[in-house]
Amino acid sequence: MRILGIESSCDETAAAVVEDGRRVLSSMVASQLDTHGKYGGVVPELASREHLRAIVPVVRSALEQARADLRHLDAIAVTYGPGLVGSLLVGMTYAKSLSFATGVPLIAVNHIEGHIHAVVLEAGDAVEYPALALVVSGGHTHLFEVRAGFTYRLLGKTRDDAAGEAYDKVAKLLGYGYPGGPIIDKLALRGDAQAVRFTLAKMKGNALDFSFSGLKTAVLRWVEQHDMAGEIAARRALGNSADIEQLLAATPQRTLDLLASFQKTVIDELLRRAIASAEQIEARSLIISGGVACNSGLREAALREPLPYPVFFPGPGLSTDNAAMIAAAAFPKLLRREFVDFSLRAQAGLALA
Repeated sequence: MRILGIESSCDETAAAVVEDGRRVLSSMVASQLDTHGKYGGVVPELASREHLRAIVPVVRSALEQARADLRHLDAIAVTYGPGLVGSLLVGMTYAKSLSFATGVPLIAVNHIEGHIHAVVLEAGDAVEYPALALVVSGGHTHLFEVRAGFTYRLLGKTRDDAAGEAYDKVAKLLGYGYPGGPIIDKLALRGDAQAVRFTLAKMKGNALDFSFSGLKTAVLRWVEQHDMAGEIAARRALGNSADIEQLLAATPQRTLDLLASFQKTVIDELLRRAIASAEQIEARSLIISGGVACNSGLREAALREPLPYPVFFPGPGLSTDNAAMIAAAAFPKLLRREFVDFSLRAQAGLALA
């Protein structure tokens, strides 16, 4: 059974064909990093325009690589939220058009559920349930209980910035390019993670919720106290195309220590609450997915923890936004014949339940 997946929730236009929910026959992604890099973040209107340019060739390439005939697909799956409304509408409108023209049924997929299935797609039956899923990216920081049959219960979420968003904002503050997460991850390896002490957030109400705005503000205060305007200006002058060696040369040791300490604090926050959540539900597996799952510090710290259950990460190609995870998430829905009609609407703030 073959499903064409289409993903356009933010700034990647992606299409993939997945067979039986497990075998990736093709996976194409058109990135918009060059478009948004000079602005230090995603510009929604520009993202929508780039999706319009890319959607047809990306879907065509995915079908050609998979040697799949559009009319012989079993379903077309598309992300309908959460995400940027304009971006979502491009993928959804195209998916609806393909479904209408061919008669192939349409399946709606939650973007966050896609990230969970990015792990299941690779790990398969090795994931035991109930599982605890930490979905952490530039737009999401959520904790879910995942039960057999793929039903979900939200346990905790960020109350302000997502973890990946905090990375990007700190990187921008310090004069680095976009996206900031990969840059900070590489530079943090050269710093002392114990050099700067940051206070961990204490949450009122749900103790499993996250907050990263206070940490971001603490970095800002540290920068103000250490007269860093000159070195920040020098890094900004390098532009978004600077390689890691150039950035290292423009980064004093005290700033490397700051980055290492910032990264350690974020990782500690993520794992502390993920492990507490897993204990609460008596999890048999821990899933960590989303763009921040590519972070080497997070991977090493999670795998170093002496946990009574296995930890699963997706491969790098399935960590960031992609359509293979959308097609994989649609497979159980295909088996249950959970199709949608053309009244389907984009939902920017869609929850996963």
